[in-house]
Amino acid sequence: MNEPAELDVRSIPPARKHPTIHARLNDLAPGETLTLLNDHDPRPLRFELEHDHPGMFSFQYIESGPDVWRVAIQRT
Repeated sequence: MNEPAELDVRSIPPARKHPTIHARLNDLAPGETLTLLNDHDPRPLRFELEHDHPGMFSFQYIESGPDVWRVAIQRT
């Protein structure tokens, strides 16, 4: 298995963040992880993924603000 990929979305315009994240998550093979860096809690993304792809991804907070949130998202 490869090292977890990292995606820093802090500089991506808000309208492009979720599409960019979804594109990267769709490329993950089962067991692979994407570490997401954001300037706010990505809780809405988690709810979106749980609704649209139940059971397909797990979330683990590595860092929880106040300036940076770092979350490991694994494709299960």
